[in-house]
Amino acid sequence: MSKILIADDHPLVRDALRSAVGYTCQADHIFEAGCLDEAASVLRDKGDVDLVLLDLNMPGMNGLSGLLSLRSQFPATPVVVVSAHEDRKLVREVIQCGAAGFIPKSTPRDGIAAALRQVMNGELYLPPGEDEPEAETEDAETAEIARRLSTLTAQQLRVLEMLGTGKLNKEIAYELKITETTVKAHVSAILQKLKVYSRTQAVVFANRLQLEKARAVF
Repeated sequence: MSKILIADDHPLVRDALRSAVGYTCQADHIFEAGCLDEAASVLRDKGDVDLVLLDLNMPGMNGLSGLLSLRSQFPATPVVVVSAHEDRKLVREVIQCGAAGFIPKSTPRDGIAAALRQVMNGELYLPPGEDEPEAETEDAETAEIARRLSTLTAQQLRVLEMLGTGKLNKEIAYELKITETTVKAHVSAILQKLKVYSRTQAVVFANRLQLEKARAVF
């Protein structure tokens, strides 16, 4: 791989991941970002980044919504989540949202290197024990929710998050610098894609994103 983006708001973690990346492969360029906006900017500017190592809890992420936003904007770029939170349910939800792998931050350098090699070979990486049969039978509803959320655009995800905080259309329009008519169009598209019939039902999905934000701690 020639270009890899390390997105984490902790410099020491970025240094450790840079060391693991250097140990694994000879990347031509290793880019760094400390928040979601910076990560998206690098991906837009560079265009052909081969892999993103993404922290779930850096500024702008809002739990799984940040991952979904990157996957929506840059579907061809594989994303591996690197997190200190190792809850098995979260691991599966991250994969259901389109990540190519989940690496706990407690993983030693050799383990991170092995995980990256596996992803670079086109395989999905899960921490040891996460592919046990009982895990595969759980959370069918969660998988369907993740699938529906993954169909939203980045702007629709932002609108959905704001719905979850109780904002009115005019408040959403003001914050996003768009018209109320555009907000209404986004809300209609959100309802259709999530297969729900009211803003209240959509807020249930938004609250799920906020719940994952609370769980995805450094």
